[in-house]
Amino acid sequence: MSQINTPVQPFKTTAFHNGKFVEVTEQSLKGQWSVLIFMPAAFTFNCPTEVEDAADNYAKFQEIGAEVYIVTTDTHFSHKVWHETSPAVGKAKFPLVGDPTHKLTRAFGVHIEEEGLALRGTFVINPEGIIKTAEVHDNAIARDVKETLRKVAAAQYVAKNPGQVCPAKWQAGAKTLTPSLDLVGKI
Repeated sequence: MSQINTPVQPFKTTAFHNGKFVEVTEQSLKGQWSVLIFMPAAFTFNCPTEVEDAADNYAKFQEIGAEVYIVTTDTHFSHKVWHETSPAVGKAKFPLVGDPTHKLTRAFGVHIEEEGLALRGTFVINPEGIIKTAEVHDNAIARDVKETLRKVAAAQYVAKNPGQVCPAKWQAGAKTLTPSLDLVGKI
């Protein structure tokens, strides 16, 4: 069953954020656009590259009113040490969310039962707490957050412009489409 256009299920966990441990719940995601980026675990080889990519583009997420949450199956204590010891992860100014109970990874359908780890999943959530995009893939394939930024911008655009759709490779400011019978077979 698709999670698109469904609310984020209730959860409560702890994150390491800007030198402190903070509580994160489904309510934390409301009132702004949120991006949940699931990763298998801290202290791996590929995950820090993705955290660094998100950190390098964090200002762009902030400019469009979106908060980033990195989620792994580790504890918030592990995330504190990961942030302090990895130069790449140390750049993160966003919450590093622990999911040691695997409630979040299971709720978002990215949990690998036999490994106790998460698949690489990216979810864009609107300010009402509704999942608008979902991408899940193999752990050997790292992501590029520029595409995530594009998806957030597209989701924001269609939320503000009902009846419009963003075509392939759409970027902010580009033309959109108004679905109609006249377009069928003409694009």
